[in-house]
Amino acid sequence: MGLTNLGEVIDRATPPQTPWLIEVTSSGVANTFTFEWMQRAVDRLASTLAQRPLKKGACIGLLAQNSCQYLVAYLAIMRAGFVAVPINFKLTAETIQYIISDAEMSLVFVDEQRRSLVTHAAVLPLETALEMQQPGDSVASVSVVMQPEDTATILYTSGSTGRPKGVPLTHGGYIWVIQTLLRVSPPFKNKRALVAAPLYHMNAVIQCLLTSAMGGTNVMLCQFSAKEYLLAAARFKCEMLTAVPTMFALAARETALLKTIDLSHVKTVKSGSAPVTETLMDRLAEMFPAASITNWWGTTESGPVAFGAHPEGVARPKLAVGYPLSEVELELRDGVAPDQGVLWIRSRAITSGYLNLPEETAKRFAEGWYNTGDVMRKDAQGFYYFVGRVDDMFVCGGENIYPGEVEKMLETHPGVSQAAVLSVADEIKGQIPVAFVVQRAGFSLDAEAVKQFALTHAPAYQHPRFIEFLDEMPLAGTNKIDRHVLRQRAIKFKR
Repeated sequence: MGLTNLGEVIDRATPPQTPWLIEVTSSGVANTFTFEWMQRAVDRLASTLAQRPLKKGACIGLLAQNSCQYLVAYLAIMRAGFVAVPINFKLTAETIQYIISDAEMSLVFVDEQRRSLVTHAAVLPLETALEMQQPGDSVASVSVVMQPEDTATILYTSGSTGRPKGVPLTHGGYIWVIQTLLRVSPPFKNKRALVAAPLYHMNAVIQCLLTSAMGGTNVMLCQFSAKEYLLAAARFKCEMLTAVPTMFALAARETALLKTIDLSHVKTVKSGSAPVTETLMDRLAEMFPAASITNWWGTTESGPVAFGAHPEGVARPKLAVGYPLSEVELELRDGVAPDQGVLWIRSRAITSGYLNLPEETAKRFAEGWYNTGDVMRKDAQGFYYFVGRVDDMFVCGGENIYPGEVEKMLETHPGVSQAAVLSVADEIKGQIPVAFVVQRAGFSLDAEAVKQFALTHAPAYQHPRFIEFLDEMPLAGTNKIDRHVLRQRAIKFKR
């Protein structure tokens, strides 16, 4: 029988003394763990969990910051036949408790800092549960045989516009995801990949699994900061970097540090989980001159497998999310033209629906297809580009405006480091665009200059009627721009 349990996706034949993980703490201490140590630690914890009076398929939560313990627990939960449920610890205590209840968690791994956030579930302290300092002798491997449709992990959406929705992901679907990515991704055996996004987010957990499955080494920041991200990339000579665009934008502002470190060893840079602008892509090319820089797309519901390289070797355009992989089905529906519309996707990775939300499921899923809610366009060579979210689109004086398109335009201004565009109500136009802007170091802009730039470089209806300058963008728990916070700030512009 082939591989059936996602907790076994990391090859046990990897040379045992190969570094599996370099854990970089918030104080800069680096702890290195080998593949041999990891497999033994995961087996040990899986064996301990299997002895608990829990039914196969019971949900076990993870509420903690990034750590070696977190990844070991994540794998062990699945090996033991249970469902791993990462929880965004930046959510309110009330929302965290909602997630614990919604998933009917039997147990929650919690680090010491967040122990008080769990009040109605059994708790296992993450720091002590793994006996990190004394892994002990090897134990027999525990790897429960799972069916392809069995749930391996549940990821919860960010919940920026309401309560988070649980997204069950299957063993069969995500074994397929990793195997597909192994085929289409650059080889990273014996190479180092830097991960700093939180492990409750798809971007980080999939990258850690993929790098490990390749026999590479994960360099993982326990807590993200732009400065420490760059220092870690240089210190550990990482060949591959992955992050969401906001994290890269913050790193790009560390201009003084960038002049003092060598990043020529970076060969691959992947930006994903949120839209990226041409300006940021150009800045990344300056920061990592030897790297191939690509824009990736994926959703919690459909996974990170949809697009890749062109089968005939055609170079990927700068802002394209890629060319459709042969293993997936894509359709553009309800668009203004045949080559632009809402992206629907069908593949082996698609979730069967939202946990305990049949009405929401019915709105977004049909016959194995998932409505991503992302408006895409396709060019003549078959490459796809992100245009905007259906939910974000608004009408200003009869014209459809996608905030992402306005943001890309504003960020072409040499003095604009980041821009976030939202709509506010207007008695005459219905909705009007407003913008929050972070200036690039060394520039001094005013609102009128930004407005005039927009009027010159885009249709007049797209120009922001109000502009507020920020020192930095507020970040949500996934390290994306927190648009909920910005909406609250934008209320004062309503007219």
